[in-house]
Amino acid sequence: MKKQPAQWLLSAVSVGIAGIILTQSYSTAVAETSTEGFVPTPEQKVTTRQVAALLDRSHYLNQPLDSNMGSEILSMYIDSLDPNHTLFLQSDVDEFKKKYADEFGARLKRGDLSAGVEIFERYRKRSSEYFAMASKMLKTDIDLTGDETIILDREKLGHFKTKKEQRDYWTRQLKFQLISITLGQEDEKAKEQVFLNNPDITRGQDLVRDDKRTPSEILLKRLTRQQEQFKRLKDDEIMETILNTAMLTYDPHSNYYAPIQATELQIQSSLQLEGIGVSIRPDRKNPDYTRIVTLVDGGPAAKTGQIKPNDLIVGIAKDGKNMTDVVGWSTREIVSLIRGKRGTSVTLKLRQPNTPDSSARTVTVVRDIIQQEESGVKQRVVEVQRPNIDKTPKRIGVLEIPSFYLNYRARRNGEDYRSVSIDTEKALKALNKENIDGLVVDLRNNPGGSLDEVAKMLGFFIKSGPLVQIRDNRGNIQVYRDNDGGEQLYDGKMVVLTNLASASASEIFAAAIQDYGRGLVVGSTTTGKGSAQIQLDSLALGTATLTQRKFYRVTGGSTQNKGVVPDIELVNIYDDATFGERAQKKALPWDTIKTAPYKPEGKFSSDTLATLNQQSKIRQQQNPQFVYLSTLNDIRDMEDEKKPIRLDINSRRAKMQLIEKRSLEAENKRLIATGEKPYSDWNTYQAAMDAKFEERSQMKANERPELPEDEVFINEAAYIMLSAEPKQLLSPKEALEK
Repeated sequence: MKKQPAQWLLSAVSVGIAGIILTQSYSTAVAETSTEGFVPTPEQKVTTRQVAALLDRSHYLNQPLDSNMGSEILSMYIDSLDPNHTLFLQSDVDEFKKKYADEFGARLKRGDLSAGVEIFERYRKRSSEYFAMASKMLKTDIDLTGDETIILDREKLGHFKTKKEQRDYWTRQLKFQLISITLGQEDEKAKEQVFLNNPDITRGQDLVRDDKRTPSEILLKRLTRQQEQFKRLKDDEIMETILNTAMLTYDPHSNYYAPIQATELQIQSSLQLEGIGVSIRPDRKNPDYTRIVTLVDGGPAAKTGQIKPNDLIVGIAKDGKNMTDVVGWSTREIVSLIRGKRGTSVTLKLRQPNTPDSSARTVTVVRDIIQQEESGVKQRVVEVQRPNIDKTPKRIGVLEIPSFYLNYRARRNGEDYRSVSIDTEKALKALNKENIDGLVVDLRNNPGGSLDEVAKMLGFFIKSGPLVQIRDNRGNIQVYRDNDGGEQLYDGKMVVLTNLASASASEIFAAAIQDYGRGLVVGSTTTGKGSAQIQLDSLALGTATLTQRKFYRVTGGSTQNKGVVPDIELVNIYDDATFGERAQKKALPWDTIKTAPYKPEGKFSSDTLATLNQQSKIRQQQNPQFVYLSTLNDIRDMEDEKKPIRLDINSRRAKMQLIEKRSLEAENKRLIATGEKPYSDWNTYQAAMDAKFEERSQMKANERPELPEDEVFINEAAYIMLSAEPKQLLSPKEALEK
């Protein structure tokens, strides 16, 4: 297989700062600060020109960054800042389009960010107006009853024409938030009473928050915390908003990452970071504080002996600098302070819960490389016995692949490195020694990764031939092939388990297994992310991923947009309307190229697939776990944010109680069906779930018991595989004998 000069990434989802700043105005408000001091540095100007040049000349679409494209970027930028169309007035939008629509692209090509900064300032101003109004309104008594309504999802609706219309909506959305918080408090207090009356249910954990704040105080504190976060926004992150939007206007997977975000991208693709080895999250009782949940065994934090789970982080001194008070900071901001280069130090100021700040202690930790062992490939064996068919249980190997990861920097530098193909080879050899009767390759929620790695992985299962076709922006087609002389690490029966969150490299894998008839694809239609990005580390600031190629199945059809349709469908736990490539803006279209000559290793007839689907459907209708998941899908559809919601706490409470009633009924039905004791009421159920969640969160991933609603997919995939007779799908050895 020909190696590429650069590392190709096929990750499914990339996140820009705009979505973090303000995804929905009804849940976020910010303070008035000024970027008058934001005079772009030479590095920022160069980076802007570099990104513009990449889009103008090197993107797969071959779409020049002309005035029309610049106008599209401008519209996309406005929507990225105000996706719900509640902050900018229509007059703001008209003004910006009149001033900048024709020249927005040209400005970017010159390295000029001033138009984007001006729009960002107006966004900041409107956000400040919202915060000021909210602060004033939340200090008054607000009637939570009445006949008013609100539409929460306004993405398809226009911007408000007058400030009166805008402020009327703001008033209603604040009222909606207060209703939601009030009802949430009622539920929380009821759960806490269950904990107090039945202390055994807490499993020895302190789960009573006893929050005495009013709903208005909670909402004001939440908005103030977000305000402070916005004040700490750096110029690089504002630049990231502008440049990332420009790239997203070409397609959903071309992205620009400021230096902080670039670090996250490297971690996701390599499973390696340089830090102290702790996991953190907001504290349950007071989200202003960040709590240490677990420590990595043998990691720098654990080695100090002075850092414990449940410690609250109140301050951080980075690389010898002054201690910074981080109470009220987001976990993302705290992570950015803790991480750093190997061999450097960071000092944490910590205290235990329920102790005064005066008791806080400081601990200095030297950063080191942390291998995220729990995030890699896992293998196990499950026993499955079909009623009235199998006299003894069948041993089924399960290969869980979370992503197609590769530490390409270490590989490039000639160092020892970790990759999914290396880990999978070890896992398959271990499973082969177990004498398994079949294999389930679990690609659920796998976002993709390295193209080289997925090609190597396919070589473990497919005898020989083309694996995937790649077309670049000039129409050149390259074929990745398995050229290992027919060697296979596993040649037995197999299924590939997918869902709507299986993307990119996962889709390449599933498509090749399906096209070769090497195994069945079972589950839900995949994401539909059929493009390849090159990672660019040579920018003046940060990094970028740029879509330059598109991949196709050996049959010639792209997985782009359509995804991989499973041979056998299982319950889909995701919402197709909001998740996956088909729900993305600016998604590349589906198309086809010529078939690459290949020889299938087996084939299921349409009659066989119809029979397997029918049998599986009957099992799913009878299985309490699948019935439970299907019912949850129906309950989820009871809420539609595109439709008017009545702003009356009594009607809202009744709606929530109906949802709670149906959810409890669904849970109790599956408990009774599986021989377990049902819950007496909603509050007891929620209290028990909180306790279980807290307990699981403190376990290592490989120590957590499998959830029955997850494991049912593995078992059903195994049933389907075992129900396929060998004559319907020949192994490579059987095919040669025939």
